[in-house]
Amino acid sequence: MVQETRKIFDEPQLRITATCVRVPVLRAHSEAINLEFGYPFAVEEARAILKTAPGIKLVEDWQANYFPMPIDATGRDEVLVGRLRQDISHDSGLELWLSGDQIRKGAALNAVQIAELLVERHLLQPQRALRSI
Repeated sequence: MVQETRKIFDEPQLRITATCVRVPVLRAHSEAINLEFGYPFAVEEARAILKTAPGIKLVEDWQANYFPMPIDATGRDEVLVGRLRQDISHDSGLELWLSGDQIRKGAALNAVQIAELLVERHLLQPQRALRSI
């Protein structure tokens, strides 16, 4: 996870840590994420951004203690995000929990969305037809 994140952001020196835990679920990943900003970042501001972010569904029911679960993410295109809170160890940190279908968003759908973005930004030209060899 550490190396993949550094590669995605093209930041070889990105300070990041991760803990991977294997649990018996059919098809979804979950992550506990700790974000550190250069300045204090309000939880409510992050929540407002995530509520309107494409590909994200905010799932938080603090009274029922219900947050993103792998079983709920299975078969869905969006990533479920919740349990946003202030990092009590760092004034400029936030914590959150997420679950996402690793086949849909983690691989197949994500690859299509990246290709569409590259075409939209004219960084990749779609082929009209592949030539037979």
